[in-house]
Amino acid sequence: MKTYEKLLLENKAWAKEKVEQDHEYFDRLAHLQTPEFLWIGCSDSRVPANEITNTQPGEIFVHRNVANLVVHTDVNLLSVLDYAVSHLKVKHVIVCGHYGCGGIKAAMTNHDFKQVLNMWLRNIKDVYRLHRDELEMIMDEEAKCDRLVELNVIEQVMHLAKTSIIQRAWKNEQRPHLHGWVYGLKDGLIKPVFEMEAGTHIDSLYEYDDL
Repeated sequence: MKTYEKLLLENKAWAKEKVEQDHEYFDRLAHLQTPEFLWIGCSDSRVPANEITNTQPGEIFVHRNVANLVVHTDVNLLSVLDYAVSHLKVKHVIVCGHYGCGGIKAAMTNHDFKQVLNMWLRNIKDVYRLHRDELEMIMDEEAKCDRLVELNVIEQVMHLAKTSIIQRAWKNEQRPHLHGWVYGLKDGLIKPVFEMEAGTHIDSLYEYDDL
């Protein structure tokens, strides 16, 4: 049996078990999606949003990319953000990174990862540059990487606050709240590292005055 065929068999077994436990499970999912949360997480296969928060399908709207970045030219991310905030009316947007992130580790090196990855990782290098003085005081490489993970999450939350999508919802509906979290692979626990209440003022250069 090929490995992907095992996935299909497991899917059938999972679906059968769900129906046996709750005959209306899939009918409800098919007709309802009212999540309170948008999760912007890392693509790392060890950090599944629903599993680590013990939530069910339909409770969290999810976007994932390498190192959980909020890039202002990323139409994929922005379309998910706009749909979640403007149409699903989520109350919270969570950026969740994780310790031991391969994207963060790669950005801390000077290796050439070829054109596309170099371009993506440059966003993390920019975070390092902004916080160089603090990071270079940390001698232990693992601790330095962990701190960059935290700082990267904080910067991505700030990037969310700079968007007109978030600012318009803040002005008109006083939501969503923004959260920066970091997940620990070693203990399975989530550490909150940053939070922005709806309506928080940021550098006036980024604030829109005609929303």
